[in-house]
Amino acid sequence: MRVLLISANTESINMPVIPVGLGAVADSTRNAGHEVELVDLMSVSDTYPIIKSAIEGFRPDVIGISVRNIDDQNIEEPQFFLDQVKDVISECRSLSGAPIVLGGAGYSIFPESTLVYTGADMGIQGEGEIAFPDLLALMEKGADLSGVSGLYLPGVGLQSKRKFSKNLDLLPLPDAKMFPSAARDQNLWMPIHTRRGCPMNCSYCSTSTIEGRVIRKRSPRAVVDAVAGYVEAGFKRFFLTDNTFNIPASYARKFCSTLADRQLDVSWRSIIYPGHLDEALVRVMARAGCKEVSLGFESGCERILRHMNKKFTPEDVRRASELLETHGIRRMGFLLLGGPGETKETVEESIEFVDSLRLDVMKMTVGIRIYPDTSLARTALNEGRITTQDDLLFPKFYIVRGLEDWMREVVSQCMAERPNWVT
Repeated sequence: MRVLLISANTESINMPVIPVGLGAVADSTRNAGHEVELVDLMSVSDTYPIIKSAIEGFRPDVIGISVRNIDDQNIEEPQFFLDQVKDVISECRSLSGAPIVLGGAGYSIFPESTLVYTGADMGIQGEGEIAFPDLLALMEKGADLSGVSGLYLPGVGLQSKRKFSKNLDLLPLPDAKMFPSAARDQNLWMPIHTRRGCPMNCSYCSTSTIEGRVIRKRSPRAVVDAVAGYVEAGFKRFFLTDNTFNIPASYARKFCSTLADRQLDVSWRSIIYPGHLDEALVRVMARAGCKEVSLGFESGCERILRHMNKKFTPEDVRRASELLETHGIRRMGFLLLGGPGETKETVEESIEFVDSLRLDVMKMTVGIRIYPDTSLARTALNEGRITTQDDLLFPKFYIVRGLEDWMREVVSQCMAERPNWVT
């Protein structure tokens, strides 16, 4: 079958993104014997000419569309990205009768609602590298589709419970040749996911909905082999997108030492969980080329950390920050203000704490996006902030009542007085 895959993401939010997830699906689909063409709409203002050219030139039998983000999680002026996806689907419909299949991280959080809103024919929640080729094989035969893992149909719902691949080495890391222009752009960081799943269960986080709660890992050698291939294609900077790069620490150390031993002369950044960081790991991270770390601590107040179900203390954060600074790794911190239990005193405590860390960059956010199947959603429901009838596909935020204007003033003052703080 001829399969056209479209990355519908046109927003960079924090940075332009290379659609490596869709690239992995493309590789799996090719390996299953299908013809594949991939279209990336990143930074494209007028999508119709590109889609028209791809459909008329390739004449796809099936169109797959990746939905990365639903919205920008901004409480002040939230941008809802599904309207862009809906437009892409309409353009595809006007040019082709091929069935349209949705997937991607954003889709996986809201599988039924996204199908209804966009009008696509079906969608796959979870890992598409296996499920999508399975779907194509059945479609080619005209067979019953109900056994496909994580498949949703409009008005019918989930057809078969989603399955998580236990051995990630069986799933491809995308070929760098799919992104030739990205390799030439020095502003881009090549994303790499070394493991999937998160057991930390932070109160507001959607990661476990997307990836599951059990950590599943690629072998360090397989990831480093892929990095070497990307370096050969021209990439020099990488973003290790694992939500908790240092968990488990033994795996992270093995990966870093394997990467360092290859002497590939690369730079990379990662996301660190502050509660599980030791000097042995930080030392080998620096040796392997780590230049920047995002410290996901969200608050400097121990009471608020407990509300968020964080399994570390402010002193753990301080120690992690000092270790990273000692080894020359830049640190970016995050404050997520306004959640359950927040007061003027806890906000001020967090700001004072962050000031003491001397971070290179600090990002502040007021209000927390409510995602389904999280303890924050249950808290919001119990407090009457949302109802069981609310479709959380459309952004709703938790912000403690009575402090909204005060927190906005505090954030504005922080931005004015601290040039390295951003929103």
